Amino acid sequence: MKSERSAAIALMAAAIIGLIVANSPLGPGLFAAKDFDLSIDFLNLNLSLEMLVSDLFLAVFFLVAGLELKYELTSGMLSKASTAFVPVLAGIGGIAVPASVYLVFNSSGDYVNGWPIPTATDIAFALGVLAIFGRGLPRSARIFLLALAIFDDLVAISIIAIFFTEDAQPFWLLATAAIAAAHIYAERKNKLPINLLRTVTFILLWYTVFQSGIHATVAGVILGLIIPSKKTHALTKKLQPWTSTVVLPLFAFFSVGILLPKFEGDTSSVFLGIMIALPLGKMVGITAFGVLGNAIARKEAKLDLEPLDFMAISLLAGVGFTVSLLMTKLAFKGNEELISEGTLGVVLGSLIAMTLGAALSQYRGRYHMRKRRLEKQAQQDKS
Repeated sequence: MKSERSAAIALMAAAIIGLIVANSPLGPGLFAAKDFDLSIDFLNLNLSLEMLVSDLFLAVFFLVAGLELKYELTSGMLSKASTAFVPVLAGIGGIAVPASVYLVFNSSGDYVNGWPIPTATDIAFALGVLAIFGRGLPRSARIFLLALAIFDDLVAISIIAIFFTEDAQPFWLLATAAIAAAHIYAERKNKLPINLLRTVTFILLWYTVFQSGIHATVAGVILGLIIPSKKTHALTKKLQPWTSTVVLPLFAFFSVGILLPKFEGDTSSVFLGIMIALPLGKMVGITAFGVLGNAIARKEAKLDLEPLDFMAISLLAGVGFTVSLLMTKLAFKGNEELISEGTLGVVLGSLIAMTLGAALSQYRGRYHMRKRRLEKQAQQDKS
């Protein structure tokens, strides 16, 4: 819980600092640093410093997401159809409704490409805010939010792999599959130093995925999914402090470090669509589908959450940040104006969702603590 709180604070601080620096006299220096060329010609790697962070460093975050996904699919809430029913149904609502809200504002031209942006949830940030403000909520609230966010990530990864892939290269896709298969074999034989094996596999997978045309962060997910499920928890504990305090803040600093766009005439529909879809779309979609799912779920799969609890969690799921910022770059690639407007929409939409979600989580936490206190008092009075 403490690490989750620290992660949320570090991520928010980095985003705010990035925005301030970009719009200060230091801005030109920041933009020059982002564009600093780190290309390696003989490996056919065309990289800038910003790409290094968003393509390579962020792949480590997606490795952690892949490990968490593997655990949930094999041992956690998503491992059984009965227990997965409510978070998956809520997750579907949390993807379909925000995308629909965005398309209400952006139904034509290049703007349509931004529909996946408000569908994502930032696991680290959402859990961090819940840890700070949601004390007193039933334990199932955190489990539900984690399962929901992981399902969101699974869909987001699929969207990145399917919709944002440019001219997929079959040779490099086959090379990726071969490396993954070789790693599975080597890990089973257990004859090589495990940390060295995983590091080498990560680098090779990242390179082949990068060359394949699929976004390189998918390499992290692939490695996370092929590591044996019994080893995922230990590796997650090792990597999470680094992703929470270094990788994600760095990515937030560079991604949110943009010049504030000057809207001429009407407010940008991309900005409005994202800013409204993140808090409102997530709240309506997850609350409606979550409450419905909980009402029709089997007895053993029901969560001890009330409609307002679902609403609090849904607002926290509207904190997009990391994956939403990445999708903004991919959806509007080559159009700096739309990237800036989309980024601002993600930041403000996430802030609105976070503020409302934190306030409602705190209110519901106090309600549940008071409720448990009264129930305990009633039991004592009976005895």
